[in-house]
Amino acid sequence: MPIPGKMRVRFLVIAAGLAIAGLSACDSSSGPALTSDSDTRQVTVVGAGKVSGTPDTLTANVSMEFIAPDVTGAMNQSSERQQAVINALTGAGVDRDDISTTEVSLQPQFAGGGDNPQSIVGYRASNSIDVKIRDLSSASQKLALIVSTGGDATRINSVNYTIEDDSQLVIDARARAFEDARARAEQYAELSGLTLGDVISISEVAAGTTPPTPTPMPRAAMEAVPLEPGQQTVGFNVTVVWELT
Repeated sequence: MPIPGKMRVRFLVIAAGLAIAGLSACDSSSGPALTSDSDTRQVTVVGAGKVSGTPDTLTANVSMEFIAPDVTGAMNQSSERQQAVINALTGAGVDRDDISTTEVSLQPQFAGGGDNPQSIVGYRASNSIDVKIRDLSSASQKLALIVSTGGDATRINSVNYTIEDDSQLVIDARARAFEDARARAEQYAELSGLTLGDVISISEVAAGTTPPTPTPMPRAAMEAVPLEPGQQTVGFNVTVVWELT
């Protein structure tokens, strides 16, 4: 039976309403979110921004390790050698405030065989420090100085590059994140046939800082250590809600 014209129009309006309701039930994280406020139409978008910079500081974690038959001998030797390294570094221009103890350990060493495998045959002592080197042009020489002073007791566990003051990178990353959010919102406004209005709310999440990969280094006697600072990235994510007019 043919459907009268007025009834057909009413049916289409109801179907459109169901479609809108279905869209509002979707996960808001998959795209822009439109509020259900009857007075204000809104769009919510997430923008991302990243900025890279060259590190200006190197931090090396260095240990002096000794094995001796007795506790006192192991501790004294590791401490004396570490003190010699500290003195050499400060004498070479490293600020004492940039040297900090990170770990002191003492472990028994067992026989590992024979009639009594659990018998203690000695002690392993280790004294670890972090050394912050601000002049990267001298970093290779400073590591070589640590090795030559510490000798066979030297353990260079890792080196890490950082940017001492990354405040400008943070500012730039935040600006890029907001501009990215604005571009997305403008596109959605255009696609919906509306105009982007005032900002209603802003919330940000620091995406964090991505330093260059730490470089593990074995103990070694060397005159120079090849080092490359690479790039460090600072990122921000920002969620912005705009009014649509």
